[in-house]
Amino acid sequence: MLDNLEPLFPQFADSREPLVIAGPCSAETEEQTLSTARQLAENGIKIFRAGIWKPRTKPGGFEGVGKPGLEWLKKVKEETGMLTSCEVANRTHVQDAVEAGVDMLWIGARTSANPFAMQEIADTLQELKVDIPVLVKNPVNPDLELWIGALQRLYNAGIRRLGAIHRGFSVYGKHLYRNVPQWHIPIELRLRFPNLPIIVDPSHIGGKRELIAPLSQQAYDMGFNGLIIESHCSPDEAWSDAAQQLTPEVLNFVLHTLVIREDKETTENLSLLRQQIDRIDSDLMEILAKRFEVAREIGRYKKLHRMPVVQATRYNDVIKSRVNTGTAMQMDKEFLKTILLAIHDESVRQQIEIINDRDR
Repeated sequence: MLDNLEPLFPQFADSREPLVIAGPCSAETEEQTLSTARQLAENGIKIFRAGIWKPRTKPGGFEGVGKPGLEWLKKVKEETGMLTSCEVANRTHVQDAVEAGVDMLWIGARTSANPFAMQEIADTLQELKVDIPVLVKNPVNPDLELWIGALQRLYNAGIRRLGAIHRGFSVYGKHLYRNVPQWHIPIELRLRFPNLPIIVDPSHIGGKRELIAPLSQQAYDMGFNGLIIESHCSPDEAWSDAAQQLTPEVLNFVLHTLVIREDKETTENLSLLRQQIDRIDSDLMEILAKRFEVAREIGRYKKLHRMPVVQATRYNDVIKSRVNTGTAMQMDKEFLKTILLAIHDESVRQQIEIINDRDR
């Protein structure tokens, strides 16, 4: 399963530096595309990315220039010597991109979540018999098996220059990030498939240009294989995702401030597992904070309706159901009771504070 993978780009295989792919979210005009590419090439970027077809959440938005933009990518390659890449989501996209000589394809998060679309893309690549690198973004939802399944479909179609892109996962409500990183998921992917290149997309994880540098450093610190970053000659005027794009000049500055860890420890796998623990603990803290916020809201409701804080029947039902769920997941029954009791006690304490505070 995902064995015998080949380097994404043999010409860069001996480089000690992580791979960097950069370019605008969308190819908007020929002038904008070429201007951005020239500036990136001057700063040493070797792989240019640009969205040709743009899946949008709602109709009516800019959905990409389509096939004409592929001609602009040809000019980018001819003029700068950079390799080119774009996102594909169906059979026609793949056929048009391959025919235009695009050097690398990537699959977006919405597409990777759809097994039918992934199989269509895999079948098309197999029919075309092209030796082209393909990167697969994680699905929008945090489902590692779905991500692996998308990769496997391409592998089964004969694609050996295969990699993954970690772009974070969608969540409901306000959050620091546009897409929460949940680093433990790509770390687990790396542990299961050590030879699979994983590229991090700090633009889509952060959603804000000021978060790109720290997220990129995190990616380097965790030993991932590279970055795919959105860069635009005039980012504030971009037709899509303006807030998360950097000028080529700023991108160059960011890349030169990042620290690349050259020496790998013999305990690399242990370090990865510890990082996974750290990220899961961070997720736990966030989930607990949300739970206690809901508990405080319940406290306000109980205060308004003059209800008692502790309701024994409800408590017993909750503990019983949670313990049953946890033991089915191979956790110790007494451990679960201890944890759940501590959480319940803290919820009660916070609700009592609210009920006894006349100002709330």
